[in-house]
Amino acid sequence: MRFTQFSTQLLQQIVLVCVIGLGTALTHANALAQTDNSDLAKQLANPVANLISLPFQGNYDSGYGSADGEKYLINVQPVMPMRLNDDWNLISRTILPLVHQNDINGNSGTDTGIGDTVQSFFLSPVEPTESGLIWGVGPALLLPTASQNSLGVDQWGAGPTAVGLFADGPWTYGMLTNHVWGADEGSAASATNASFFQPFINYTTPNAWTFALNTESTYNWAADQWSVPVNGIVSKLTSIGDQKISVGAGVRYWVDSPDAGPDGWGARLVLTFLFPK
Repeated sequence: MRFTQFSTQLLQQIVLVCVIGLGTALTHANALAQTDNSDLAKQLANPVANLISLPFQGNYDSGYGSADGEKYLINVQPVMPMRLNDDWNLISRTILPLVHQNDINGNSGTDTGIGDTVQSFFLSPVEPTESGLIWGVGPALLLPTASQNSLGVDQWGAGPTAVGLFADGPWTYGMLTNHVWGADEGSAASATNASFFQPFINYTTPNAWTFALNTESTYNWAADQWSVPVNGIVSKLTSIGDQKISVGAGVRYWVDSPDAGPDGWGARLVLTFLFPK
């Protein structure tokens, strides 16, 4: 009887230890997963991070021209880093727009198709500078891939691009910029001559929520006009099976735009597939 009681008590203790050990292991594994996700979310906020990603960025804007036109835009934005040597990376960033728009230029009707592609390459050091600056420079190319003249400028273009940022704990902040000059040929009224500025600041929590604020401002030197949307985005990095994804949503407000450009509030949805090495 005493042996039976002792065996039962011993079994209970073993089960209790196993349960506590399993719970501790699961908690530790979950903490590690959250840490990994948080680190990946911080890398995603870095335009020249050594991280393969495939973002799909959906945008909605309205208020175009006299007919209050609308535009739905999905930017497919693959990012592909390549290790050149122990000191340097080359990062390819592509923006391919898929467009559906209605009455953008007065009662111009509906257009659907592919817009012009912007292809950028950044030569970036593997390690930040002593001050913590992460940077990259290279060319930006405008490729006339539009399926219709109404969806692009029908011009080849090129110019410099650069990015500089700091990653300070949960904060990532900096600016990406480029300038593109276009060829004189094409359907546009004049050659493209535009500067792009994207200052940004992101805050990432330990459980991989990211709160982002940026502008994507363009100054058209030929027309002497600004386009200044301010974006606020909230995103969460998570997993579906073994696939890491980031899902985000937010709003944008057009502080300034050309007379026939978008007006007021817009919306943005983002789905990003990550392929960490």
